[in-house]
Amino acid sequence: MGRAVIFHGPNCPLEIARFPRPTAVGAEILVRVACCTLCKSDLHTHAGRRTQPLPTVLGHEIVGRIEAFGPRAQRRDFRGVALAIGARISWTLTASCGTCFFCKEALPQKCETLFKYGHERMGPEQPFVGGLADWVVLREGTACFHVPDAVPDEVAACANCATATVAGMLRAAGGVADRNVLILGAGVLGLTASAMACAAGASAVLVCDPDPVCRERARAFGATAAYSPDELAAGIAAATGGRGVGVVLELAGVASAVEAGLTLARIGGTILLAGTVLPTPAVPLDPEQLVRRMLTIRGMHNYAPQDLAAALDFLAGPGRAFPFETLVGQTFSLDKIEQAFEHAHGTPGFRVAVRP
Repeated sequence: MGRAVIFHGPNCPLEIARFPRPTAVGAEILVRVACCTLCKSDLHTHAGRRTQPLPTVLGHEIVGRIEAFGPRAQRRDFRGVALAIGARISWTLTASCGTCFFCKEALPQKCETLFKYGHERMGPEQPFVGGLADWVVLREGTACFHVPDAVPDEVAACANCATATVAGMLRAAGGVADRNVLILGAGVLGLTASAMACAAGASAVLVCDPDPVCRERARAFGATAAYSPDELAAGIAAATGGRGVGVVLELAGVASAVEAGLTLARIGGTILLAGTVLPTPAVPLDPEQLVRRMLTIRGMHNYAPQDLAAALDFLAGPGRAFPFETLVGQTFSLDKIEQAFEHAHGTPGFRVAVRP
């Protein structure tokens, strides 16, 4: 028997239920969870700020070890490295079909038959759909990756959401080497973006956050300068000779950050939005300025498999120069899941780890 934490909705107690050990069938892979970190989207769902099918098992930032292969399961990871029982792996947030319109358009995270770990309705026939459980059953179409030995579980778990999302943003930006980068928001995503932009050769990494503690932490993650919102406009003008920044990464999730990004990008700049995943007030956009300033605006939701590959490579390589282990504040057992969520809600800017 194995445990799964069932989320019935906001303001409902989390239920720890027991189910028989699943059998990997078809192309499935059975993974025993080693660590699951609570993403901000888990907290939004838990608090009722976003909705998803219920009941469900939350948790999508996961690392685990392979326990069984279905008879048709792939025995190699996304890079072609052999998989075996006991291998420590992480995997993409989504499982995609590979053949639909969006998959063929290189948007597998928008597959027409998408399955999203930690976001799907669970049932007695498939209870192990999220990371807050003893096992996860990986579906066909999930890109798996060996986790490098140099990357601890808690850091590796964050890779398959936070780090991979940032990798996808930098890919969409066309690279940041020798460019000024403005990062709006210095939570886990923003600090990750700061470190990755620094390691990628950005000429300046400029971070904005209202919290002075977050601003101070940003310096340890490669930030050249860190500003409060009140200081931001003057700081960017001074740092860029009044031209504005070449790349803006919005990771704050508030309309004011989007407005700031639109204002502070230079002529020919690129603005990438990934933080606004909840309903927010509309932001005014002047089409004439968009044209005259030749701006590029892109949204980034989830990521593609190559972004998780880049995330793991970064964490095992240049990322080791940054204190990523400090972003996981405390670890709880699965039996203490209520305390884990309570602590996570009370400590924004940090991940909480859950080890079954």
